[in-house]
Amino acid sequence: MKSFIGGTILTDERISRQFPFVVLLAFFALVLIMNRNWSEKTIRQIGDMQSEVEALRAEQATISAKLMDASRPSEVAKKVKEAGIDLQEPLKPPKKLNVKTDD
Repeated sequence: MKSFIGGTILTDERISRQFPFVVLLAFFALVLIMNRNWSEKTIRQIGDMQSEVEALRAEQATISAKLMDASRPSEVAKKVKEAGIDLQEPLKPPKKLNVKTDD
């Protein structure tokens, strides 16, 4: 106990031979702490990105529903009438044209 308190334990040859091993253990402990902090940061970023993806999916669904509503023929006709464009809905269905070529 006297050598430990006096500091002479550090000059003992048996202890000084173990110094590189102690330094290696300290290095591994530092790497372990850094790896844990990095992984926790990455997990937080993943959680943030997942919540952002969920918000964007909800926004995409809302915009898609609005687009579907706006592209209905009755809505298009109403907007054309409001804009004052002189367009009318066709009364007859479209016909298919067959063109013969001289090949």
